Amino acid sequence: MNTKDIISSGLLELFVLGMTNAQETAQVSEMAALYPEVLAEIRAIEMSLQSYAMLHAVQPATHIKKTIFSRLSATKEQKTNPVVPVVSISPFWKYAAAASVILLVGSIVMNVNYYRSLEISKSEKQQIEQQLLAQERVNDEMKNNLSIIQSKYSEPVSLHGLQAAPDAAAKIFWMKNTGEVYIDPSNLPEAPEGMQYQLWGIVDGKPVDGGLILKTKKDNKYRILKMKSFGKAEAFAVTLETAGGNPTPKGDMYVMGKM
Repeated sequence: MNTKDIISSGLLELFVLGMTNAQETAQVSEMAALYPEVLAEIRAIEMSLQSYAMLHAVQPATHIKKTIFSRLSATKEQKTNPVVPVVSISPFWKYAAAASVILLVGSIVMNVNYYRSLEISKSEKQQIEQQLLAQERVNDEMKNNLSIIQSKYSEPVSLHGLQAAPDAAAKIFWMKNTGEVYIDPSNLPEAPEGMQYQLWGIVDGKPVDGGLILKTKKDNKYRILKMKSFGKAEAFAVTLETAGGNPTPKGDMYVMGKM
């Protein structure tokens, strides 16, 4: 496997997440030692994961954190002559652990099995499992979003705020190989009650409906969303429309960006 193949294969993302087997880990480590571009790609993935972990970390309740660590401490003290594996943890994982408090990204399954083995109350166990499931969903979305952002076919388009909302922003990821369109609407203001953001592609000088942005900032659920495809658009824009959208733009245009 050459450097281009290993970078585009998705193996490096799995390596950073700690999800490679022994053979794959050895292969990636060897390639990183031999080729600076592979090592640079690993560092870039770590930085992307770090930024995402900071943005989307799920903060568990304080009493749950205290319960888990007190149980871990008690379990450690009860063991005699434990065999402790020596593990080197990169600064990224330390940062992600601090941001996520309980979990390291990519080790959810191990943590679920371990926490379930602790002798804690049923209600506490249910709360912990809910936190773990929430983190697992975030990690799944993170991996999906990273695959979009880091795809060699992804062409990002920045949408900048207009008069209606000068500080607003959004980002389009247009896939050159398929024409698929994704939007990150994280920096749009919260839509007022009864209103909804709608994406438009400017094709041959005319606006074409790109679909409604279904998530709202109120529930803190903004993610990269798949929208309608346009083929090749000249530009993209987002307007604020009445809930349900319109066949042609009628509301104020909040952001726009050219290809």
